[in-house]
Amino acid sequence: MSGSEDTWRIAHIALDQDTILWRNADVEQERRVAIYDLIEENTFKPLRAVAKGHEGPWRLKLSVPDGRLAMEIRDMADAHVETIVLGLARFRRPIREYFAICDSYYQAIRKATPAEIETIDMARRGIHNNAAELLLERLEGKIDTDFPTARRLFTLICVLHIKG
Repeated sequence: MSGSEDTWRIAHIALDQDTILWRNADVEQERRVAIYDLIEENTFKPLRAVAKGHEGPWRLKLSVPDGRLAMEIRDMADAHVETIVLGLARFRRPIREYFAICDSYYQAIRKATPAEIETIDMARRGIHNNAAELLLERLEGKIDTDFPTARRLFTLICVLHIKG
């Protein structure tokens, strides 16, 4: 089983709509962009599934039941392959910080100077990058992925945490 480049990727992603309670236009745009970018370019190789002989590309559904991230992985025929569950305790602070900086960023876009917007955007990217590194750490030994994919997945994890 060689697995082409197209094999180790997410071809379809869905968010559990029951988990998402509320989204504003800015968050909805972030979600759309993250999903589009993720589908366009990603690396995703669930190691246990591959060891059992499964091949992608994959269908991925993200949800947050009982405060945990569930990554339900299916093949393209929609057969369940595995579900990876991660505790989110270590993500609570980065998610809170990311929401706070995003609020500041969206407000700044509407009324701040370009220099102020750039400063806030740099801080936002820093928080986002740190959270992506944490996600890569948590996925180690479970899913082989890359930094851009982890970054986009973190954005979608944040969308799942919006309570309104």
